[in-house]
Amino acid sequence: MAEATLESGTATATATATAPEITAATEVRAAVEVDTASAVRPFRLKALPGGLIRNARPRQWVKNVLVLAAPGAAGMLTHTAVLRQVGIVFVLFCAAASAIYFLNDAMDVEADRAHPTKRHRPIASGVVPLPVAYLCAALLAGGAITGALLLCNTPTAIALGCYLVMQFLYCTGLKHVLVVDLAFVTSGFLIRAMIGGLAAQIQLSQWFLITTGFAALFMVGAKRYSELVSMGDKAASSRKLLGEYSDSYLRFVWQASAAVTVLSYCLWSSDHSTGADTALRQITVLPFVFAILRYAVFADRGAAEAPENVVLKDRPLLLLGAIWACLYGFSVLGAV
Repeated sequence: MAEATLESGTATATATATAPEITAATEVRAAVEVDTASAVRPFRLKALPGGLIRNARPRQWVKNVLVLAAPGAAGMLTHTAVLRQVGIVFVLFCAAASAIYFLNDAMDVEADRAHPTKRHRPIASGVVPLPVAYLCAALLAGGAITGALLLCNTPTAIALGCYLVMQFLYCTGLKHVLVVDLAFVTSGFLIRAMIGGLAAQIQLSQWFLITTGFAALFMVGAKRYSELVSMGDKAASSRKLLGEYSDSYLRFVWQASAAVTVLSYCLWSSDHSTGADTALRQITVLPFVFAILRYAVFADRGAAEAPENVVLKDRPLLLLGAIWACLYGFSVLGAV
């Protein structure tokens, strides 16, 4: 009888001890569910146009200025016909990139709702319904390819098509494959840099392609590293693959890429086969290298998660970019 009483008391004590823990766990789980649900707003037709514009991410279009890279490197931006083609390509690439943004956000809607900032994106918050997002992605992608065929040339349309296909494969599964995800994101920047030259029918230098490719990998590696540092233990919940990368590996990626970028740019600046004045162009190595070093400061701090913000908001970096542009412009004019 005493033993039964003792066992009963022990069970009661255990239940009493564990009850607060169970209650606390239940409250935490409920808070998370409520917090996630609160990010989803009821659909309102009035808010849809603004949501579509925000989801197209006009601020990200600054990346598409890279279409000027090849004509600029060849010193062809003073030609009206080239500028017209580059302008058309810029608009088409903005449409293609926005198509990928709609597709990616629609497919990542659940992961975005678990992210502290991405949860407020139009699709994740319910402002833009999923069917509308997929429809916008299809229309923008189709319009970009059609426009390239009608207004540019076949190589431009092929390059734009390759970009869309690669980004589609990235969104549908390859972004979960180690290293491959870095390669696919980098390829998007490289195609941007190439497509302006294809539209203007300009021969692309091998050193130009190597420089732009590794510069893109430098920024992508810095972005992933910053995401991993800023999210900490929650990184995998926002981007599954981040949980498989280590901060030391991603640091190695952006540091090695920065070194190759500087080396290849030095070789490109000494290339005598281009029309620019070689002596003046070699001077551009200084602002270019210091710009890489300046960007590396933000990467090292884990503050390069949004490359466009780093480039557009940091005054020293903008000043270095302006100095580089002036020096390179003079090198092109000096060769005329």
